[in-house]
Amino acid sequence: MIIVMKPGATKAQFNHIIQKVKEFGFQPHPIVGTERTVIGCIGDERGKEQLLALDSAEGVETVMPILKPFKLASKEMKKERSVVTIHGDLSIGGKRFVVMAGPCSVETRAQIVKSAEIVKAAGAQMLRGGAFKPRTSPYSFQGLEEEGLKLLAEAREKVGLPFVTEVITPTDVHLVAQYADMLQIGARNMQNFALLKEVGKLKKPVLLKRGMSSTLNELLMSAEYIMSQGNYSVVLCERGIRTFEDYTRNTCDLSAVPALKEMSHLPVIVDPSHGTGVRSLIPPVSKAAVAVGADGLIIEVHPHPEEAFSDGAQSLLPNQFEKLMSDVKRYLPLEGRVL
Repeated sequence: MIIVMKPGATKAQFNHIIQKVKEFGFQPHPIVGTERTVIGCIGDERGKEQLLALDSAEGVETVMPILKPFKLASKEMKKERSVVTIHGDLSIGGKRFVVMAGPCSVETRAQIVKSAEIVKAAGAQMLRGGAFKPRTSPYSFQGLEEEGLKLLAEAREKVGLPFVTEVITPTDVHLVAQYADMLQIGARNMQNFALLKEVGKLKKPVLLKRGMSSTLNELLMSAEYIMSQGNYSVVLCERGIRTFEDYTRNTCDLSAVPALKEMSHLPVIVDPSHGTGVRSLIPPVSKAAVAVGADGLIIEVHPHPEEAFSDGAQSLLPNQFEKLMSDVKRYLPLEGRVL
């Protein structure tokens, strides 16, 4: 259920409604908009009749059910687009188009610092890099773990780019959060509900990647797990899904971007690196992502892809990334966006 407060409702009226919602056994989730404040009420739907009675309370405009299974992430809950603040004036979901770029894995100090310098010079606003790496094979490189986090933090200090990195277990959430500006939930962990709940308890932005065989509803229900714990700073990521096609690593579902924007108020970015797994396809898919309304990109870039510990075949060379950024800049004004 959602309770829509009247424009100009007083703080006392708002606090009274919050108190009543809690008394009825629901968890209130207020979202303040430019015109109205909406209170999402999450709990046992058998108590909805009590909530409906609040329709006549002072300061309340209306009380209505949320029909979607994902409540807090739905556009019924919030009609305005959400903007997720990463650091300072850097936000995702507004007019600014945000590009996160860097290597799949943090390998050495020299490699991650050089990567940060390369992507910043080309115009990226965030650094990406994996310190913890969930791999299909147990014999593949698993990441440098906390040492990798320290190197990412060092690169941030030297180059001035905030960074996003993946967390793969609930027990590592607070460790990763000590270093990272944004926590990534990878495709393999999209339905790791214990992990989703743990990152939901933080006040730290979360990048939630779509599972390789997941529907959009399932993606949004995973976002709901995070938001239900009080963390509304969620950015969705289309990173390709598994289909019968074997020319590409995955099938990049660009239709997911406008579809998610019809279903939810959350920002949506695209990962053309994992979405295709083919270096030559990353630039055209990146430009297409701009056209379908994506709020940003996350791209793998490595100074020497042939020496990469992981995903070298889908990592752009520095000059290729520079060219891509130049091309993307020409497309952005057509969609009313800027870097």
